[in-house]
This record gives sequence, C-alpha cells and structure tokens, in this order.
Amino acid sequence: MQRTSFADFHCSLARTLDIVGEWWTPLVLARIAVGLSRFDDLQRDLGVSRKLLAERLDTLVEHGVLTRRPYQHHPVRHDYVLTEKGADLIPAIMALIAWGDRWTADEDGPPLRLHHQRCQHDTEPTVCCSHCGEPIDYPDVVARSGPGAKNAPGTRVIADLLR
Repeated sequence: MQRTSFADFHCSLARTLDIVGEWWTPLVLARIAVGLSRFDDLQRDLGVSRKLLAERLDTLVEHGVLTRRPYQHHPVRHDYVLTEKGADLIPAIMALIAWGDRWTADEDGPPLRLHHQRCQHDTEPTVCCSHCGEPIDYPDVVARSGPGAKNAPGTRVIADLLR
C-alpha cells in the first residue's frame, strides 16, 4: 500500500511524520540510540525484513536523521549514527516509551528503565515548559498561530480555530 506523503502539509507534526512516522522507524531509532548501530544487529534484534530495514535507514540518512559511517571496507559495511537532528528525536521517543510504560506494560512492569546518568536515578520522561521548567500536561497548553501560519493543506481547520 502506498503511503500518503505529508511533506507538503503546512504542519510540523505532519512533516515530521512524513520522515519518522512509519511504525518501524521509532524502533530503529531507539535501538541506535542505545548502541545497536550495525545493520545485521538491528535486523536480528527487530526481526524486520532486510528490505524494509534498508528502506527505513535510507530514508533516515536521506533526511539527515542518521549518518552512515563505514566500519569495514571489503565488503563495505556501515554503522548508523544519530546526527544532531536524530538525537533531537530521542526525547520524543522516550515520551512514547513512558506512555507505553503507563498504558501497555503487563503486570510485571515495563521491560526497560531509563536511567539518568547525571543524577544516577531512574527517570520517567516528562514534557516541561521551555520558559519556566515546570512539567506541562495537555490542559495546560493552548495553541496559538505562529509566524509561519498559513491557510494551507494540513492547517485549514486549525487556522480557523485559532482565529
């Protein structure tokens, strides 16, 4: 089935999902973030087809989320490394993990704990205000038009609501 491209939507969420919204992509990025950086290791850990994994990795490299770094030359094999752009996605993935820990973990608890190296404690990611540092929840935030707001695909209804 052909996916609909969101690249032309005038919406940051849609454009982000156009790059990382395929369901294997966050799983690939999470594995790379914890140190699984080689194709064969990723494929073995995820159990995804080689073709699909290659497509996901190619897309992430094409969009500057990952970079390839050769670790062997005959035949050429690569490590996949997060770029600055890719590292900026990891907090969003951690937020999805936290949601899954709360709503999908079985009675044994979550399968993974996130450990904050700086303070040496396990942590649960939270979304905080960039101005005051306080944690924010859904009811605490309202949307307002930004400098790039336009009446374009992906924003028509939202633009009407924000008027």
